[in-house]
Amino acid sequence: MKTTFAAGAMLSAALLGGAPLAHADTELKVFVSSQHQPDVWRKVLDQYEAANPGTKVTIETGGNTSEAQVQYLNTVMTAKDTALDVLILDVIRPAQFAAAGWTSPFDDKDMSAYLPAYSEANTVDGKVVALPAFADAMFLYYRKDLLEKHGIQPPKTWDELKAAVKTINGAEKNPDLQGLSFQGKAIEGAVCTFLLPYWSQGKTLVDNGRLNFDRDAAVKSLALWKSFVDEGVSKKNIAEVATDDTRKEFQAGNAIFAVNWSYAWAQSQGKDSAVADKVGVARLPAMTGGEQATCLGGWEWGVSAYSTHQDEAKKLVEYLSGKDSSKYMAINGSLLPTYGELYKDADVLKAAPWFADALQVVETAKPRPVTPRYNEVSETIRTTVNAVLAGVMTPEDGAAQIEARLKRVLR
Repeated sequence: MKTTFAAGAMLSAALLGGAPLAHADTELKVFVSSQHQPDVWRKVLDQYEAANPGTKVTIETGGNTSEAQVQYLNTVMTAKDTALDVLILDVIRPAQFAAAGWTSPFDDKDMSAYLPAYSEANTVDGKVVALPAFADAMFLYYRKDLLEKHGIQPPKTWDELKAAVKTINGAEKNPDLQGLSFQGKAIEGAVCTFLLPYWSQGKTLVDNGRLNFDRDAAVKSLALWKSFVDEGVSKKNIAEVATDDTRKEFQAGNAIFAVNWSYAWAQSQGKDSAVADKVGVARLPAMTGGEQATCLGGWEWGVSAYSTHQDEAKKLVEYLSGKDSSKYMAINGSLLPTYGELYKDADVLKAAPWFADALQVVETAKPRPVTPRYNEVSETIRTTVNAVLAGVMTPEDGAAQIEARLKRVLR
């Protein structure tokens, strides 16, 4: 991931134009997921420090899954710890943190410049409780070289993907080449694993906070993922695979297809990648006869309610969520912008050409169920998906368990 001169100069110019002359001694600590390229965010923060000489910003990293991060932050916030000033939060978390009183609202903030999904995700009861860090959605990554070699188009359905894997593996005869890597571990990504084919059948899970469960569609969703294991398309221990495991497997050249978020693109093009310049990105396949669907992701910047530097922390978050930072991270970290016009920006498209087709995917991505009891919904789904993939529960039993447990949660 190389920092481009143009992007660096652009960011510097935008910031230095308003650089204050006063020198205050303010130290801010920002929590960033270890999965989300803290080294690139560090360069952005260096630019901020240069424009604000009295401010020093340090990064604290933690957790490479949403669950690991929120467990840590729950501990910090419950203790009313003042150590952290700014927090990066999964798109499913701002409402939860605001309800707990753990973040400070942004008064009179105009959210109209952001993509609508992120304006809505960060607004609770009319208050802006966090600002977007970057957009995201799940995509299908594929080995462009292998598909071209065998005359195969990117699959539009999961059945087409299975057929493609069997053709390629049959010809390549490489025992280390997995057909499809996806998230089967009991993490937040497994919620999306379940929802992708469920949504593809035209079904919803929660409407206005109330359960709207289709057991037959749930059985088909769980059975689809289990069939990948049973038919040798995915590896036997897929129940142990987390998000960054999928990224590493694909980056090492050990998978034909992978379901992952946008961050995996930059990593796949790095100097340590075995598949640099061999990667294609497409919309996720549909169930046969269904519609293609994907899961809305993204991360948000919140200000800790316990920070002793409220104004300074909010100023930093405004900057991190600004258009210049969004463009910089798109170019250097392949993180999807939260501003629609940046998907047409020449500098962004030069760095990540596939962004030209990404906006439609992000704009049509579906949010996970909106409910104050989302943590219980998530745990129910991800643990059940994991049990089915591990072979300790049938798809039928899994669907029945999800329905029974969610009926108790969403009464």
